[in-house]
Amino acid sequence: MPVHLLDDRLSFPPVELATPEGVLAVGDDLRIERLLAAYANGIFPWPVRGFPLLWFCPDPRYVLPVGEAHLGRTLRKEIRRARFEVRYDTAFTEVIDGCAHVPRPGQDGTWITSALRNAFVQLHQLGYAHSVEAWRAGRLVGGLYGVSLGGVFFGESMFALEANASKVAFAHLLERLEGWGHDLVDCQVETEHLARFGARPWARTRFLDAVRSRMSVRTRRGRWSEDNG
Repeated sequence: MPVHLLDDRLSFPPVELATPEGVLAVGDDLRIERLLAAYANGIFPWPVRGFPLLWFCPDPRYVLPVGEAHLGRTLRKEIRRARFEVRYDTAFTEVIDGCAHVPRPGQDGTWITSALRNAFVQLHQLGYAHSVEAWRAGRLVGGLYGVSLGGVFFGESMFALEANASKVAFAHLLERLEGWGHDLVDCQVETEHLARFGARPWARTRFLDAVRSRMSVRTRRGRWSEDNG
């Protein structure tokens, strides 16, 4: 199946033309306008070694409806212990670097290229990309980052240097999103970690309909903090 080559226009081909693996288009265009257009239409970039930048819209799509999230007993106990201080947007570059460099089982290297890192830093500076950070004793020990558009948080990656650090950060994010009425987290693809929170596969058509309906919600643009909940 042929894959669409991006040009100067910001449009993407119909998602039905994606390959069975979910590859919809190819092209090293990481302009902010391109990224925002992609996420608003349920598409995300994912570098694969040996290829130009690939753009994905897989079917099914792993999602977590915020109001249906499950926090296990061990995680609830960890939250009550308050070992971690959770902050927002105070160390975005450190979080994305942590996600890039922490070793992961079965993964050789990182998909977070320098070009992609720089693009997400720009998104952060413009108030669209956010980090949720777990700190202990003044040290960043875990966290996650993603893109917030409309009523959807598009999760990108997470890391932990201490057990449960990223889980606590994610639990805090879910609480904040629910308070704002933002009710959907895009997890992109299945992971055991997110499945424990209740993430599950949705058909691509259902996911895209949900994303489009939530683009009318006001985007919480700008730096998030503990004071703007």
